[in-house]
Amino acid sequence: MVALPIPAAELPSAHELAQLSLEQLADLRVTSVSKKSERLSDAAASIFVITADDIRRSGAVSLPEALRLAPNLQVSQVSATGYDIRARGFNNTSANKLLVLIDGRSVYTPLFAGVFWDVQDVMLEDIDRIEVISGPGGTLWGVNAVNGVINIITRPAGRTQGTLVSGVAGNRESNGAVRYGAPLGDAGAYFRVYAKYLDRAHTETASGARVDDGMYKSQVGFRADWDQPLGHLTAEGNAYRGTVGQPRPGSISISGVDLALGPIPVSGENLTASWSRRLDGGSEMSLQAYYDRTERTVPPTFAEKLDIADLQFQHSIALPAARSLVWGANYRYSGDDLANSDVFAFLPAHIHQHWSSLFAQGESGLGEDVRLTVGARLERNDYTGAEFLPNVRLAWKIAPERVLWTAASRTVRAPSRLDRDAFVPGRPPFLLAGGPDVRSEVAEVYEVGYRATFNAFSYSITGFHADYEHLHTQEIAPSRTFLTFASLLEGRTDGVEMWGTWQATPGWRLSAGYTVQRERLHLDPRSNDAGALATAGRDPAYGWIVRSSHDLGARWELDVIGRGVAALSDPVVPAYATMDVRLAWRPARGVELWAAAQNLTDGGHGEFTPVDTRTELGRSVFMGVRWTYDTF
Repeated sequence: MVALPIPAAELPSAHELAQLSLEQLADLRVTSVSKKSERLSDAAASIFVITADDIRRSGAVSLPEALRLAPNLQVSQVSATGYDIRARGFNNTSANKLLVLIDGRSVYTPLFAGVFWDVQDVMLEDIDRIEVISGPGGTLWGVNAVNGVINIITRPAGRTQGTLVSGVAGNRESNGAVRYGAPLGDAGAYFRVYAKYLDRAHTETASGARVDDGMYKSQVGFRADWDQPLGHLTAEGNAYRGTVGQPRPGSISISGVDLALGPIPVSGENLTASWSRRLDGGSEMSLQAYYDRTERTVPPTFAEKLDIADLQFQHSIALPAARSLVWGANYRYSGDDLANSDVFAFLPAHIHQHWSSLFAQGESGLGEDVRLTVGARLERNDYTGAEFLPNVRLAWKIAPERVLWTAASRTVRAPSRLDRDAFVPGRPPFLLAGGPDVRSEVAEVYEVGYRATFNAFSYSITGFHADYEHLHTQEIAPSRTFLTFASLLEGRTDGVEMWGTWQATPGWRLSAGYTVQRERLHLDPRSNDAGALATAGRDPAYGWIVRSSHDLGARWELDVIGRGVAALSDPVVPAYATMDVRLAWRPARGVELWAAAQNLTDGGHGEFTPVDTRTELGRSVFMGVRWTYDTF
């Protein structure tokens, strides 16, 4: 076969994205649905793409805030640095049913199967797009991709050449970043390096009490890309150091002595290398390896040093008669080293874990306009052994820009260390003695969706039904002397996700999104977890977002975002609606000045946790500057 180098970029620049029509936006290529490039308008899944221009115009100063733009996500801010981000419900402080990737590197922690959002960071100016899938992705992405996948994709180094300097100052946060990119010797080779810092202020409760949740963090990183006849090679890495404030959720005491909660030192380094080669006939091979080291000390409970190594192989094969096959294998290793305390312990303190999987998914045309996709993944973990993750999807292209699709999937969330190995206090006799019988949480999901683009309108609507088994519970042991974790809860959700965009004029775009869902939980008769059913109250019944992006001539932009969320009952959190506004001015080529106000229309609101300790999100004002200079 003749090998063809893969182009360094398949998407236009952020400035070009702002000028695209809705039809051209529908032609954007996405990879998260089928692990191969396909048009957004053809994807048989509930997928929303946050573009680089969306992020810039939103005024977001952090990755979690940028994710609020996706109508198929629920984002709750817990503290200055803490966020619960999930899709399709089952909210808790770990949000453990959502898989998050940054350039193919999974950032979920096996400690609790969620994401430490306070340390997941990239230069927002480097993001190419964020592909947000609500719904299961276990066949292609593995366990933990139960309710959704967030795939954050940064730009190739060749598209970030020259110098960029940015800075933001506001009453909640100040940050700054600098980036430099240049050719790397041979033609087709480029690199970039960056450094950034942030200083985030503490928040307050509704009563005005200080919440010790401020943060300081610095981060550096690089990326290099080579386009060669043998394929495309990418190497990238990041390192960060910081201190995160630890808000007090309540008193912690031993023998009547109250323990102070000190700040949390955090640090980490990661390195990713990937190679891909496009073959004649449309086939493609890729190989990726990464290493991720993180450290976190949470006084007075535990300190963790976690090492993860991951190796992935994938082969996409283009077959005759409009058929294709993608298959691959993955191996993942983690070494977890914990320093426990008298308050809390993960036992054993030192553990090595292994995950291995093999997957395949095939696509075939059933006539000119109908596509059938069938796939399965077999994945093994150390806690529950082998897990089988199948899916089937059917897409009917009713017209060139209209597709009707349906899907059925089975996926699981494997137990984490928090499920199996948590003990309170840190030495016997225990009040909580782990969860040796915790099983994988299983979801069977059924979806039907419709997506269309015509004239000045585009929209997507998806209905879903999901049945969950073996959900997490906390039980009184038969001896009635301690608690233990188990899997004696079942659940069912039904919902609708919809969003659309209207190009009112060439310089004015309006968009809106709305999600509604109903969640029902049922306890196994063997369970004695009296509080398990109340967890359904952690998910809002609905959420909405509206956006207006208006170009006020060649140099000015005005963006307005309104959003609202239904009330919660556990904990009790009132419904809220608020508005963000951003005004930007480009006085010269490469210079942008902007000002933004967040939560402009309400005097303050909370989003999660009980009111006594809940962060009250009031009005915030930011001013920013961005300067770019392309020397090449």
